[in-house]
Amino acid sequence: MSGDYNDLKRRMDGAIAAFKHDLASLRTGRASSNLLDAVNVQAYGSAMPINQVATISVPEPRMISVSVWDKSMVGAVDRAIRESNLGFNPIVDGTNLRIPLPELNEQRRKELVKISHGYAENARVAVRHVRRDGMDYLKKAEKDGDISEDDHRKDSDLVQKLTDETITTIDRLLSEKEAEIMQV
Repeated sequence: MSGDYNDLKRRMDGAIAAFKHDLASLRTGRASSNLLDAVNVQAYGSAMPINQVATISVPEPRMISVSVWDKSMVGAVDRAIRESNLGFNPIVDGTNLRIPLPELNEQRRKELVKISHGYAENARVAVRHVRRDGMDYLKKAEKDGDISEDDHRKDSDLVQKLTDETITTIDRLLSEKEAEIMQV
């Protein structure tokens, strides 16, 4: 089971990593370069992630700075940020764009908490799928005579323990993000 256990752990860790990435994309009123991860710019005939045409930095807690490498791309980057539905209005200054982050109102904070709960549920479902795959593998291995009933029970307990630990981690990350969002 050790190789398969490591595979299950890797897949559950992947669910946590995806969940962390989803949470990082939520705007909490605090600037983060991750907020622009989803923005794609029409550049050189194709859609490219913004980080392939500009450098993104956070000079202040409530400001994102985007430094465009190619002067001819400034308009496309500005347009991509405005059309991204993130609610940002960049201020163009030569090849730099400054994006001030407005304060979040109470309604938007509650909306972000709901979205983060959805992300958490998606992560939990992914973990449960991995658990189901592990349990199915153990049932098949016992049926085929590869492992004993005692080994099946012991390995099932290991898979369940891993699942519980992973779900606990997801819940902790969700609580931290909720506190960050609701912080006034």
